Formats: sequence, C-alpha cells, structure tokens
Amino acid sequence: MKHINIKVIGKVQGVFFRASTKAVADQMGVKGKVKNEKDGSVIIEAEASNVILDMFVEWCHKGPEKAIVEQVVVEESELQHYTNFVVIKKNLLW
Repeated sequence: MKHINIKVIGKVQGVFFRASTKAVADQMGVKGKVKNEKDGSVIIEAEASNVILDMFVEWCHKGPEKAIVEQVVVEESELQHYTNFVVIKKNLLW
C-alpha cells in the first residue's frame, strides 16, 4: 500500500473531473479524496498498491472526455489509511 498526492493541471474543472475520478477510483479500489483548487487544478490523494496507482495516474493524464490535461505532478506521501474515496465539494479543510 502506498500514498500519493496528484496535482492535475489544465482544463480540469467544470468537466466532471472529480466525479469521473471517483468513479475510476471506486472501480480500481483506490482510496482517498479529490478536490478542486482555487488555481484551477485538481488535487487528488490516492492510496492503493503500486500497480493500481500506476494505472490510476495513467488515467489522470487523460481524465474525462472534455478535460484537457496539461500536466500531472505526482509525489509520494505518508499513508493516511483511507477507507473509501470521496469528492470534496468545497474548499474545506481536509
């Protein structure tokens, strides 16, 4: 099990990126959360095996149909032991 933080940059807000990310995460068994940032990017915290996370990051490079992903930044972080995958609707503390 591994934890990564993913920042997706491009036209990724207003294109159902968060909802699509949750659907893909749920299908793959990825745990974590996703939220929009004020700078127009999307931030994802994801936990799964290395193989699953590699596939998940690969999907993040494409995103949903209307997204235009320009850059994906991935960094490893401390395991948070998430039990599900959630969409953060507002910029609340997380």
